[in-house]
Amino acid sequence: QVQLVESGGGLVQPGGSLRLSCAASGSIFVIYAMGWYRQAPGSQRELVATITSRGIIDYADSVKGRFTISFDNGKNTVYLQMNSLKPEDTAVYSCNADVKSSRLRADYWGQGTQVTVSS
Repeated sequence: QVQLVESGGGLVQPGGSLRLSCAASGSIFVIYAMGWYRQAPGSQRELVATITSRGIIDYADSVKGRFTISFDNGKNTVYLQMNSLKPEDTAVYSCNADVKSSRLRADYWGQGTQVTVSS
């Protein structure tokens, strides 16, 4: 079993910054990729940023130049540094991990953390 625990959400003014963290734990053999997705009220979940174990990174066009994803291999933790936040970044941000555990390879999801950008 694999668990993902997120932290770092909150309320921030437009133009501000937040840093999200997501730590993976459990019976982990290999982490192939981790990433962040978000879902705003009334909208579908969308990809924000992903990073593979080889360091290949992908960003949504809407966050390029403002958000930075990084991965600490030793801590099995992925970070999302969010700068120049806009009201349209308001959403529940969820962590995703593509993991091979002792039993199988599967996608795992965190519980989500709320990010609200408002003055």
